[in-house]
Amino acid sequence: MYRPRTIIRSRAHTSLWFTRIVLSTLVLLCVSAVMLAQGVQREQPTWWFGGAVGANQNAYSGTTQMLNSGLTTPAAFHRGFGPGLYLAALAEYRIDSVWGGMLQVGYDDRRGAFNDVPCPCGENSTLSASIAYLTVEASLRIAPFSDGFYIFGGPRVGFNWAPVSGADNEFVYTQERAVGSKGEFSDLRSVVYSGQIGIGYEFALADPNALWQANLSPFISYQPYYGQDPRSVENWGVSTFRIGAELKFGSGAAIPQKPAPAAIEVIEREVRFTVRAPKAVPARRRVRESFPLRNYVFFEIGSNELPGRYVTLTKSEAASFREEQLQEVRPVSMAGRSLRQMTVYYNILNIMGDRLKRSPGAAITLTGASAQGADQGKERAETVKKYLVDIFGIDGSRITTVGREKPLVPSEVRGATKELDLIRLGDSRVDIETTSPEMLMQVGGKSHSMLKPVQIVAVVEDPLDSQVLFHVEGAKEVLASWSLEISDAQGRIQRFGPSTRDRENLSGNTILDGRAQGDYKIVLLGQTKSGKFVRKEASVRLVRREEPKKDAVRFSILFGFGESEAIARYEDFLTEVVAPLVPDSGIVVIHGHSDVIGEEEYNEFLSNERVKDAQGIIERAVATTNKRGIRFETFGFGEDLLYAPFDNYLPEGRFYNRCVIIDIVPD
Repeated sequence: MYRPRTIIRSRAHTSLWFTRIVLSTLVLLCVSAVMLAQGVQREQPTWWFGGAVGANQNAYSGTTQMLNSGLTTPAAFHRGFGPGLYLAALAEYRIDSVWGGMLQVGYDDRRGAFNDVPCPCGENSTLSASIAYLTVEASLRIAPFSDGFYIFGGPRVGFNWAPVSGADNEFVYTQERAVGSKGEFSDLRSVVYSGQIGIGYEFALADPNALWQANLSPFISYQPYYGQDPRSVENWGVSTFRIGAELKFGSGAAIPQKPAPAAIEVIEREVRFTVRAPKAVPARRRVRESFPLRNYVFFEIGSNELPGRYVTLTKSEAASFREEQLQEVRPVSMAGRSLRQMTVYYNILNIMGDRLKRSPGAAITLTGASAQGADQGKERAETVKKYLVDIFGIDGSRITTVGREKPLVPSEVRGATKELDLIRLGDSRVDIETTSPEMLMQVGGKSHSMLKPVQIVAVVEDPLDSQVLFHVEGAKEVLASWSLEISDAQGRIQRFGPSTRDRENLSGNTILDGRAQGDYKIVLLGQTKSGKFVRKEASVRLVRREEPKKDAVRFSILFGFGESEAIARYEDFLTEVVAPLVPDSGIVVIHGHSDVIGEEEYNEFLSNERVKDAQGIIERAVATTNKRGIRFETFGFGEDLLYAPFDNYLPEGRFYNRCVIIDIVPD
């Protein structure tokens, strides 16, 4: 019987290979840990090289019966399974921290054994296959988060291994109580084309500032049977689930750390370094937020149907729906703010239905816009009206519908040529307008032009008032880049950077790293555009506070596309609603954001201008009172994805990212 012996040898062979590879990897890691202990601060490598090892779990499907011109089995084989070895050399190129490309070239074993099938005479027959490829796999690599997680996918080209190695593409066929047959498949393809998709996680094995970086990346991938028919006859297909690991090495460019004293002296007057730390670093904070409602319902291009992301209810659900149900949310991190607030916004139709039910005298106008014409714009408005009438029972006479080619305040203006697809998605919408005071925000006894906000209570982890601010005055003009070394009393060093901006901020909780308190020495290491070096020092003491007893209060100001001067519309709101809530010795944290449309530098400028205007209005209002000791912390983040309140994949998120957020924090 050939089949049992063949499988045993295959599994033993695979096990031996894995044992050798694991032992070799451990030796390499130990050697690299010794060799890579460097003291120079470095950027992360752009190019990585190394190898990958994996275990293929091959699943057979289709029909196989005619093995070659000399042998056709009495019964057809359909399904099977088998393990195979994957070994490859790899190269990676990282465009930035998110995007990159991968290339792997190596040995790809697709062997397996078909499920036993009975012959017409009643005896069981078995069939196993030994087939392998020289595989070339090119993938797009996407790392969407700041940790080591990444996604990859791309095409695969497999060249039959037999011409390369001189081995045969063998099969072993046996029939119970008969002598087995061993031979070579006919009609084998020399090349197969397919694809793959997978995920992985990257672990650093060396000091991030070492000359040579070493990373270990466990991964899993799936290669479907499409295109992976080994033969040009019949329809035998192979799909593969692969689990393995990559070991890769790269070299980072040096960022000098030990400048010459003379060089420091030269630029001492050109660069000022200051550090500002909070009196206490809150681990989390309870926040009461007035969340503004964008009065838009966005539609897909060419569609009149409500997108599935908007929450729609049945009549019975609408009968018991109350806006207050959206106010209390579970504790989440700041990273979860997008999901939390978008849950509120995506209930915009239900909030409008609830408010119209509670205010029988209120009326609204729905203005639909479509690039395909005013008729489709009106159809979209009618879609929204139909939901409010049918589900919430609102009298249709209270809802007016209008159609336009462009919305009342369009994002696309004449002469615009860049990123038109994103801009036009923002103009494909229905605007909700009203003059009914019950539906609008009230300021000083008068109706504001914005819809009444929704009140939300949440616990935010690592809030912005926990940030330590690093201000490098003159960095943009003088320095090519700068980095930070932060060391504690025990000599443990954390490194951050490089940066080219005048200001950066780090969470105090990140620096404390779980400790209750600590004294820290902070060293700025920079290089001028002319090639000289700078080193400056500062020190801070950080004390962690688990959760302050007093709540913070949050307000948001929303802007139109490209607006900064529109802050004037909110002057009464900032003066009469926000400023009176600022307590003695309180902290006002103001951070501005933008969407990703347009130039990054302009978006940063725009967010800074918005922040300055908001701060100026609040400062003037507070100056007329007897309050003292008020501190302002301001941030202009622009389109920085790390701090963006919302994602930028959909028009809703982009519109909400055009904002200034104001946190009033009690001391």
